[in-house]
Amino acid sequence: MTIPALACFRGFVPLFMALALFPAAALAHGATPQKVVETIEIAAPPAKVWAVVGDFQDMGWLPGVVKTEGEGGVTPEIAKRRLFLASGATIDERLVQYDDAAMSLRYIIEHVDFAVLPVGNLSATLKVSPAASGGSVVEWKSRFYRAFPGGNPPEQYTDEIAVKAVSELFRSGLAALKARVERE
Repeated sequence: MTIPALACFRGFVPLFMALALFPAAALAHGATPQKVVETIEIAAPPAKVWAVVGDFQDMGWLPGVVKTEGEGGVTPEIAKRRLFLASGATIDERLVQYDDAAMSLRYIIEHVDFAVLPVGNLSATLKVSPAASGGSVVEWKSRFYRAFPGGNPPEQYTDEIAVKAVSELFRSGLAALKARVERE
């Protein structure tokens, strides 16, 4: 090879090295945002369902919650609640948006034991809407990260485990809400 040809080849060396390292860099990324959306239809008017869901200071309808303590009513950024679980763990949440007319509220989890719910930075919205059947549709959606923010998480803190845990929580919560409202 001539000198100009070698000089040209040397310019590609950093490019080849970067391409060779890219898969490793992609696998080492940190946590990415995850989403869960669960809905359920309830055979009750929206106002009746909202009377339960819209009471931010009471999560007694959620399985595993034995007591709720709160303060601040439904005033966003002031309203807080602590959920006491049958396991002895607690979850601290703060209301960030409340719209009584739209029957919607949004909250964030400020503290949770990862053994209870392996997520971080969870923001969730509960919304009650009229259903075509004359009843209600409740949507519970969230955005969150897995509990382990770095790359290569331990097996119990993967994205899949976090999504599964939130999905199961929302499904069981909505089923319990449906049972409670429909029997009252």
